[in-house]
Amino acid sequence: MGKYTGSLCRLCRTEGKKLFLKGKRCLSDKCGVEKKNYPPGMKGSRVNFRKSHYKNQLREKQKVKRFYGVGEKQFRNVFTASAHKKGITGENLLKTLELRLDNVVYRMNFAYSRNHARQMIRHGFFAVNSKKVSIPSYSVALNDEISFREKKRAAENVKAMLEDVKGLVEVPGWVIMDSANLTGKINALPNRDDISLKEIEERLIVELYSK
Repeated sequence: MGKYTGSLCRLCRTEGKKLFLKGKRCLSDKCGVEKKNYPPGMKGSRVNFRKSHYKNQLREKQKVKRFYGVGEKQFRNVFTASAHKKGITGENLLKTLELRLDNVVYRMNFAYSRNHARQMIRHGFFAVNSKKVSIPSYSVALNDEISFREKKRAAENVKAMLEDVKGLVEVPGWVIMDSANLTGKINALPNRDDISLKEIEERLIVELYSK
């Protein structure tokens, strides 16, 4: 399946939940979910949907995929790896996605959204342990230091962006920030309560892939 190029607000409306795919717009009255709190192409509460357990499983999977910006093949690979780790498979899945570099960069308030973070990572804006990393799916580990590269942060448009996104999201407790030097260190691994996607039933995803 190719890259999705349609409206991001449409994805949020499909899931019936804000996935924070468009940065500051999601926090304003321009948010698609706020303006049209019903699935796209439908007439809101006048439409009756037939629910099934399979549909609930599929919706949970799609919600997580879209939230973290992961394709189907990559998502399945993450699930397979999570199933082979010690612990609860569903929690392992969410923790692995939470430790993706693009998600960490976004949660450190270095980008407007995860999609924006992916673009910046691909263009070499960030380093992990002082080494440039241009792979958004790179998995950070305990004690890794993520930094905004010196040569990239000097541009005026970057300075303006960093000022604009300051405080956009809450920095997770497992990251120690050094705002003055635009760096952050992974001082602990996230637990289930630290996952940024709330109200998700990961067991449904496990059931879906275990069939």
